[in-house]
Amino acid sequence: MEQKIPFDPVVMLVDAAYLERVGNDLKSHFAPLIGRELPKADLALLLECLALDAGVTLGEEKVQVIFIYDAGMKRFSFCVPADLEKELHAMAFKSRLGEFSLYAFQPSGFATREDLFLESFQLLGESKEVRRMIAIPDENGYGNRLGDYINKVGNKAAITVLGMNPPVYKGNFSFDILGFSVLQSLGIRADELG
Repeated sequence: MEQKIPFDPVVMLVDAAYLERVGNDLKSHFAPLIGRELPKADLALLLECLALDAGVTLGEEKVQVIFIYDAGMKRFSFCVPADLEKELHAMAFKSRLGEFSLYAFQPSGFATREDLFLESFQLLGESKEVRRMIAIPDENGYGNRLGDYINKVGNKAAITVLGMNPPVYKGNFSFDILGFSVLQSLGIRADELG
């Protein structure tokens, strides 16, 4: 991350390219199944659902969301707001969980998105302020590398990994399915999946 930012007690680290891919895949898959065109996902609702899935409780929490993205990806296509630099970076919103502050960073130099994600995860794990870490990694792109970092963090913070498939690596973390929150943010009701 190019700029130093203080960390909140709860930090959600998001691989933006992976979230974009999952969001678009679920939208294109479920629209024909439920027989209607789906609106763009509500990003604030999505982030709130993801935080709830990771164990964040209602109240006055401070949740920091850090999007890691490639230079070629300036915006999400499946949700609103979408522009990572103009609409999301250094913005915030209040919800029933508390305040969400949003940041978006891209790698510089020869670093890759994966490198920046893993370095950011390590920084979060070393931070004294962070007590809950929520990771949304590219589960195919990172292999066991995130598992290695999770095991280095140990018991310093509660860790939740959100993805479409349980990770193959072991460690002191919980796992939850990313897709349920994405479907809810796309406005799909449980009775439509019947």
